[in-house]
Amino acid sequence: MLSFVLIGTGNVATHLFNAFLNVDEVAIKQVFGRNRETLKYFSEHCSITTNIDAIVNADIYLIAVTDDEIASVSEIVSRKPGIVAHTSGSISMASIRSKRKGVFYPLQSFTKNKEIDFTKIPICIEASDEKGLSTLNTFANFLTESVNEISSEKRKKLHLAAVFANNFSNHLFQIAQELCETESLPFELIQPLILETVDKLSVLNPKKAQTGPARRNDVLTMQQHLDELNNPIHKKIYQLLSQSIKETYEKKL
Repeated sequence: MLSFVLIGTGNVATHLFNAFLNVDEVAIKQVFGRNRETLKYFSEHCSITTNIDAIVNADIYLIAVTDDEIASVSEIVSRKPGIVAHTSGSISMASIRSKRKGVFYPLQSFTKNKEIDFTKIPICIEASDEKGLSTLNTFANFLTESVNEISSEKRKKLHLAAVFANNFSNHLFQIAQELCETESLPFELIQPLILETVDKLSVLNPKKAQTGPARRNDVLTMQQHLDELNNPIHKKIYQLLSQSIKETYEKKL
């Protein structure tokens, strides 16, 4: 049985905690955090502490904190016997101040109170030694079959791609919702379109799936859209994305 200490109490930490609660082969020995109030959630199932000196020994120390805190937080368990791994997509493994270090990055967007099926989530791992890599591989396989050994440099690029695919697209959904609400139109009218856009990717790559006025170089429609936009930032977003789409397909127009 593998044991681990979870360091952090935010969204990622909470989702990982809930997922491993259902894994008989893993023992959650402790959750460490600075805020006693947020620690209460975890106290029903395992030991909790705000005391650095009270952190127990474990096979894995899983750091799920903000990127800026990873280096300093790793220092508090740097002399522990287990492997110290962070859960970030963009931070190098080298930032961890421990001899045995690693990365355990679940490639997914985590939102409070929104349940996640970990069996469908890719987990990217990296370690400073073969033993650590084997430990993290076993650890990840308890949650998902999609376990991928990926270096820090490639993981940074993967995280960048994820920002475009998830964070930026979600912001565009927000803009679409605002445009609908401004005209008292229900956002639900375009939700089937959003779902179809994503579902289509299971049979077509994004380049082949692209449609719309910029893909067709429909200048009149694009100008009408720009005239209808009042927010200057929305205009710039529309122009930049349209230009990018046009340049992608210009040889075929």
